[in-house]
Amino acid sequence: MARIAPLSGFPEWLPAGRIVETSILDQVRRVFELHGFAEIETRAVEPLERLLSKGETSQEVYLLRRLQAEGEEQTGSRSLGLHFDLTVPFARYVLENAGHLVFPFKRYQIQKVWRGERPQDGRFREFTQADIDVVGSGTLPFHYEVEVPLVIAEVFQALTSLGLPPVRILVNNRKVAQGFYEGLGIADVEGVLRTIDKLDKIGADGVLEVLQRDNGATAQQAQACLDLASISGTDHQVADRVRALGVTSDLLEEGLAELMALVDAAKKRLPGVLVADLRIARGLDYYTGTVYETILVGHESLGSICSGGRYDSLASDGTTSYPGVGLSIGVSRVVSRILAENLAQATRPVPTAVLVAVADEDHRDRSNDVATTLRSRGIPTDVAPTAAKFGKQIRFADRRSIPYVWFPTESGHEVKDIRSGEQVPAEPATWSPPAEDLWPRVVPTRG
Repeated sequence: MARIAPLSGFPEWLPAGRIVETSILDQVRRVFELHGFAEIETRAVEPLERLLSKGETSQEVYLLRRLQAEGEEQTGSRSLGLHFDLTVPFARYVLENAGHLVFPFKRYQIQKVWRGERPQDGRFREFTQADIDVVGSGTLPFHYEVEVPLVIAEVFQALTSLGLPPVRILVNNRKVAQGFYEGLGIADVEGVLRTIDKLDKIGADGVLEVLQRDNGATAQQAQACLDLASISGTDHQVADRVRALGVTSDLLEEGLAELMALVDAAKKRLPGVLVADLRIARGLDYYTGTVYETILVGHESLGSICSGGRYDSLASDGTTSYPGVGLSIGVSRVVSRILAENLAQATRPVPTAVLVAVADEDHRDRSNDVATTLRSRGIPTDVAPTAAKFGKQIRFADRRSIPYVWFPTESGHEVKDIRSGEQVPAEPATWSPPAEDLWPRVVPTRG
């Protein structure tokens, strides 16, 4: 049989890795729901024209079409693409269901997305995202721009119990950047934002070149944009340093006031987690206020593991707009780093806590009855695949990391902890494993 060539960019975890992923998702879901976010799910496809209307995404979208439609036209409203994020489909979902939703609407969504980019460390073509958004009807108070990143910070604090390092949430405000660029006299504000967003990829010299060549900035204006992007901090000195650059505008002052309000709130709730960083731009053009990126401390090379921002015009039906703010966790990126660096591991790769041995095939029903009783009491149980010698059945359990083997006999039952070798009498209706053995757990491997 020919060797199967791997398909890069489409992660498939082994069972132990999948336990790590589901444990992360369980923690994420729990924190989201504690803060009042309701879960939804949207379809995997959207009209191509809608996907392409949201920033520089044309090279990221995977097209969807039937093989039988090879000769059919694939343009206009008939073209479909797999969604590259969950924000665009969520905006459509809000428009279609506005009459059934209560605003402000707080939702979370955990789904696969597809993005046609070059696979590399932490970047995939198919991956899982976990999003939260708050959407209002007509207006949305600024305090949600404070609440959402603090919820995300709480998520990542919970994930430190699974071996994830601490995070830093880097924040900026589009009003600061836009007000500053307009105050400089730059016309192509969106283009400059997208160029600044490439600072980590092409460096300061590359950004200076693109700002002048493609965005119409003078050398002095381009340098001022870089000076703004170099400012960061956790207090009001950030605003002072921006004003010291000598650019003024009402929009700039509005943005600085909002940014400092967010910094102040974060210092009270989660000191040291949130940092104002004015190089954060976010390339998608639907953001209008606060923008966020999140990095793992000590793993900055991985890039942002969670990002998002405020948007005022992503969803509108022509008479009512639905402004919102949200953040998206790159779950697959987080899992890939945990597994690659062995930051945490599952205590066993299978849910099974007990393997019921089979004395002989004529008495398999007896073993099945024991398993049924244990399962009815919430104990994950399997039955040995063959009635081999008990030693072989024990080795089978050991290879799968199943901690207990159950021996049913006519005279009584015994259960063996194959790690310690201890074997004791037991009854299916009353015996339970210790709590730490009932289900596989994810434990840090360091610290």
